[in-house]
Amino acid sequence: MSDPLRIEELAGKLAGLLPPGLRTLRAELEDNFRAVLRANLERLDLVSRERFEVQAELLARTQAKLKKLEERVKTLEQASGAG
Repeated sequence: MSDPLRIEELAGKLAGLLPPGLRTLRAELEDNFRAVLRANLERLDLVSRERFEVQAELLARTQAKLKKLEERVKTLEQASGAG
């Protein structure tokens, strides 16, 4: 969510929700919304969807390798116990 376009869009939507009496302050409030959004989103340490998907795929491959290794160890243990 640290994408500048999305922050701009959200700040604009928030400013658009202002009651009519505050519309004269819209530009100033929109700048404030933008600053607050950036500061708080940076603090959350978010990752992009793309990076999340890459990490999820890496985890799935690692889990598959682990399962194969566990099966191999089990087979080797059974073979050494039977011999």
